[in-house]
Amino acid sequence: MTDLVIPAPSLPTVPVATGGRFPVRRVFCVGRNYAAHAREMGHDPDREPPFFFAKPADAVVVDGADTPYPSLTEQLEHEVELVVAIGTGGTDITAADALDHVWGYAVGIDLTRRDLQAEAKRLGRPWDTAKGFDSSAPIGAITPAAGVDPTSGAIELTVDGERRQAGDLADQIWSVAETIAALSRFVALAPGDLLMTGTPDGVGVLERGQSVTWTICGVGSVTTRIV
Repeated sequence: MTDLVIPAPSLPTVPVATGGRFPVRRVFCVGRNYAAHAREMGHDPDREPPFFFAKPADAVVVDGADTPYPSLTEQLEHEVELVVAIGTGGTDITAADALDHVWGYAVGIDLTRRDLQAEAKRLGRPWDTAKGFDSSAPIGAITPAAGVDPTSGAIELTVDGERRQAGDLADQIWSVAETIAALSRFVALAPGDLLMTGTPDGVGVLERGQSVTWTICGVGSVTTRIV
């Protein structure tokens, strides 16, 4: 376009394990999708359908780059997650068809300003500034869907070599297919959308200078340093 009054922002992209890069349109996240994590956050995992929040596309941190510690928080916490990259869009997608819409999978972290989230919850306000801040979504390379089983596989996060989170994709309350189907009833999914699918228990605080590594068996592993 030639009539833009300011320069167009650059398109965020994520590397693909087999070569090339995946353009990011939007980033959605599902909350409390592992029972043990729901309980550690003080909630009953058996009572609620999936719910969603979002991060901006340019919140992604890629290629193992350092992750800056965000402002206005004293409680930055990690949540390791399987990330689903949507290749074919749609609305009202059935769970039976949902995985046909997936281009690939990656491993990511939903970074959270937990103190800001707690205050937002207390006041009945949105979580946007607690979840959708700059560099709040470190993510590894995307592995094409044909090489991944999203229904099972060890998921783990370590900080300075110490294991903090460990679980299995099989522990998800809502499967990847069910989560995609639920989200597609709220919004029209489109190619380039990313979906973070929840975290196992063991979330914890991060400090400047710490090295964080997150891994999902069969998907990949990536490390970032909090600076």
